[in-house]
Amino acid sequence: MSDQEEFEVEAIGVEVNVQPIELYKVLKIANVVNGGGEAKHMISEGYVGVNGELEQRKRRKMYDGDVIEFNEEYYVVICDTPVGELPEIEEKPQFIPIEPEYTEPKPKKAKKEKKKKQKSEIPTTIDPESGRRSINFF
Repeated sequence: MSDQEEFEVEAIGVEVNVQPIELYKVLKIANVVNGGGEAKHMISEGYVGVNGELEQRKRRKMYDGDVIEFNEEYYVVICDTPVGELPEIEEKPQFIPIEPEYTEPKPKKAKKEKKKKQKSEIPTTIDPESGRRSINFF
């Protein structure tokens, strides 16, 4: 027998639209973690295996056919697009702003004069020792 044992397992397919894709993203797409932070934590703590080996690199590149083991479940990466190609995206018409023709500026309204706040009728006193004014709360 060879030093690598092959065995057959039932795996859940995780369809992705681009390859390579990072390991933590595959766990998010498979919906086995609540978010990217949790996925990265699980990977770095050693709870994830890839192709039969323990994997602790969060951004390990995954390709079509790679098998991931997590929480006693197996997942296989499925991708139809070739390596490095981005999936075809329908091109949307781009919005190009058109400058309006020159128009006369609108006349500005006259500004109202602001009334200056009148200081309280009680004169403020200056403390001769510190040179500070007294504080009136009411």
